[in-house]
Amino acid sequence: MSSRALRRLKGKQRGQEDIDFGELGLEIEEGVGAVLEEEEDEQDEVSQPPKANSSRRTKKSKSQKNISNIFELIGEADSDTDRCPTEENLQESRVRAPPTQNQQTHCEKPNNKKKKKKKRKKTSAGDVQEETAAGDDIDAFLATIEKTNGLSHQNEDTGVSGNRPVLYVEHRNLNPENELKRYFGARAVLGDQKPRQRQRQFHRSTWMTTPKESWPRFIKPGISMSLLESKDGLQFFAFEHSRDYQQVQFKFFDAVESMDPNNIMVLLQLNPYHVDSLLQLSDVCRIQEDQETARDLIERALYSFECAFHPVFSLTSGTSRLDYRRPENRAFYLAVYKHMMFLEKRGCPRTALEYCRLILSLDPDNDPLCMLLLIDFLCLRCREYTYLIRIYEEWEVHRNLSQLPNFAYSVALACYHLSQHEETTPEESQRMKLKSDKMLQDALIMFPGVLMPLLDLCTVQPDATVSSHVFFGPRNRLGQPPALTELEGLYVGRCHSLWKEAGVMLWMEGNVQEVLKRVDSKDPLVEDCQNKRKQRYQSAPRNIHRHVLLSEIKEATSTLPLEVTTQPVMGYDPLPPLDSVVSYTRPERQFARAANESTLSLLFRSLLPNFNLQGLQRPDDLEVARAGRELNQEVNRLMVAMRDMLANIQFQEPEREDNPDRDEEEWN
Repeated sequence: MSSRALRRLKGKQRGQEDIDFGELGLEIEEGVGAVLEEEEDEQDEVSQPPKANSSRRTKKSKSQKNISNIFELIGEADSDTDRCPTEENLQESRVRAPPTQNQQTHCEKPNNKKKKKKKRKKTSAGDVQEETAAGDDIDAFLATIEKTNGLSHQNEDTGVSGNRPVLYVEHRNLNPENELKRYFGARAVLGDQKPRQRQRQFHRSTWMTTPKESWPRFIKPGISMSLLESKDGLQFFAFEHSRDYQQVQFKFFDAVESMDPNNIMVLLQLNPYHVDSLLQLSDVCRIQEDQETARDLIERALYSFECAFHPVFSLTSGTSRLDYRRPENRAFYLAVYKHMMFLEKRGCPRTALEYCRLILSLDPDNDPLCMLLLIDFLCLRCREYTYLIRIYEEWEVHRNLSQLPNFAYSVALACYHLSQHEETTPEESQRMKLKSDKMLQDALIMFPGVLMPLLDLCTVQPDATVSSHVFFGPRNRLGQPPALTELEGLYVGRCHSLWKEAGVMLWMEGNVQEVLKRVDSKDPLVEDCQNKRKQRYQSAPRNIHRHVLLSEIKEATSTLPLEVTTQPVMGYDPLPPLDSVVSYTRPERQFARAANESTLSLLFRSLLPNFNLQGLQRPDDLEVARAGRELNQEVNRLMVAMRDMLANIQFQEPEREDNPDRDEEEWN
């Protein structure tokens, strides 16, 4: 063999590394093998061809060991310090990967076509075993990588995999267009949209929202995210406000206190990505039934947040935490929640479920927005029955989900729907049907106050034996704790549409009759559940009240206690936690006592801007306050007198002389 061909086999052409013939699996002719054996003593760097003799394999240098699998290269990166897994090396390792004979022909030049045709043979059994072993190594390596991240493989066809964590979030499910495309097709969703080539603003690539060309040019508003600590595999983050953003926040508080939405709009024109202004103005637009503008403002707020994410913060891993006690973090919770509700009303329940899991993963222990009261509804809407049953079974031990009316009824309904699937085997269908019957009967015994309001909203007339029975009668509902009435009203108002199917109602009717039989036969479970209802649900926690206010379901809001309904509720921060972690405070206003001042002092201030009531001495302050009260009393008396006078004024027509001979058309 010529020296040129020998150098090509050695891999020294064009700066390439030495080629491992054993890994390439080339069938070297006997002549070539002889030449290599002669020059083996002179050049030790040349790799030996594979033979049965194991002594030749031990002669390989560790620094020149070629890798046929890129995952092996990653796995041995620590031990192999001389080589760096760059992109060029990875590409070369892919070229050197030797499973088949067809790939070996690419290593030779086109002028050797005749030799390649002669060397083409069927793949031996040993090569097949090596190929399958390499495939197993890849699968095993992928499994180890996913286990380290707390994830496992999921098929694209399944919405929620049973192997992944319960709170796993998938990026592609955060885009509502993907769900709409599955329903209506890409052409119906995208329409005749054409890509804009010129005069296009640069926007950062985000997952939760898609920037629109109609939005103002994005300038960082002053929000950033910092990593507070990492503990037990969890990362705790917090949003932070810059000095300039804090000044804008103070102006926003003044605009809210003015009770004029125009002031918020003026502030938003100067600061188009101020989050709290976007949330508050979105509520105003939604009340005015401008849903499109309200949704657009929420998306803009989400975009502002996502541009401020920390590089380590992850939406999908389920290990990132945000403390709701920090006011800077609450706006992100509320923005995601309102975006989720818009998606559900838009007809994207699967995407809304993904955002629900995202909110729940930010603080699953405290659950500040009580997403557990909503996740069952979204699962039933998008027909994720298996996922609902899974979260119920995994969290029942430590979260006691069976004591929530929504899970008690919704999980039973999910089991019933699974039993009716055509793909389910008869044995599995029968098992799920029995399970659904048992769970529904337990739910009716534990929460009997749900039945009659549910039938009322479903426009179903109950049987006379049911409506007249004491167990489901109104007296039983009136005697239950107010917190339980609030939870039952929330579930009935939100999920009554899921029970309107004819088959579901027939299933419900049969189980209600069975429950009445168990009540009449003095089932011990009935008395046990009655004792639980009396002992529990005495007062609902603050996060449930916050969820009821955000849901705006009249069946639940009418049951809120007075301590919640009598205090002002702001859309940008409803029912803040009592143990808030405040990072900066609002400075005191210059005229902080203006609300408590008298009418006379306000008159002086309007005439003399430099007048300051706080600068006066205490006796003068009392005299001015007394004079102001007297002036107010006099003004009130005057207003009452004028009101009475205006109310008693009567206009009477002048008396006319009764002269029958007078001509009516005669002019005086």
